[in-house]
Amino acid sequence: MRLSELAKGAAAVVEDVENTQLGDGIAKRLRDLGFVKGEPVRIVAFGPLGAEPVLVQVGYTRFALRRSEAARIRVVVEA
Repeated sequence: MRLSELAKGAAAVVEDVENTQLGDGIAKRLRDLGFVKGEPVRIVAFGPLGAEPVLVQVGYTRFALRRSEAARIRVVVEA
C-alpha cells in the first residue's frame, strides 16, 4: 500500500521508498528525513484543497508532503 492511500489517523510502518529514476533526489531526501524501513508513520491530516498536502508523522516529527511524494513511500498497515 502507498502512504498516500492511508486514511486520516491510520498508522503503518514504512516498507520502502521507491526511486523513479537513477539517483532520485526526492527519494533520497525522503529517506534522509526518516522514511526508512521499519519506521512507524501516521497520517495526521489532509490539506483543504484536493487533500493536498498530506501531514504525516514519522517517528516524533511531522512533515507536509505532496501526494505524489507520499505515493513513493510503500507501507504496511499495522493491525
